[in-house]
Amino acid sequence: QVQLVESGGGLVQAGGSLKLSCAASGRTYSAYDMAWFRQAPGKEREFVARISRSGGVTYYADSVKGRFTISRDNAKNTGYLQMNSLKPEDTAVYYCAAAPRAYGTASQYDYWGQGTQVTVSS
Repeated sequence: QVQLVESGGGLVQAGGSLKLSCAASGRTYSAYDMAWFRQAPGKEREFVARISRSGGVTYYADSVKGRFTISRDNAKNTGYLQMNSLKPEDTAVYYCAAAPRAYGTASQYDYWGQGTQVTVSS
C-alpha cells in the first residue's frame, strides 16, 4: 500500500506559478512510477505528466508541455509538479497517482491522493 497526500494548490492569477507536492508513505516510493492527473468540473480526469521510478524519464500532455515540470525526490518520498505560465483552463483538482509500472492512462494507476484544488483567475 502507498498513501499519497497532495499539497500546494491555491488561487493564482493567469501567468503565475504554483508548485504542487505529493508526499508518499507506505512502501518504497522509488519502486513506483508517478503521475499527475487533473479533473475540471464536468470533465473527465485527464493525464498531465508522468515520471519514471528513477526520475530519468518524463512525459507530458501536449496542453502543459513547456509550462509544467514533473520531478521527484526519492530520498524524501515526494513528487512535485512545477506549474508556470498558468492559464484559466488549467483550473482543476490535481491528483497524484502511483503504480509499479504505468504510463498515461488513469486506469493503470493503483494509488491516488485526495486531490488539491488549483484555480487560475483571468
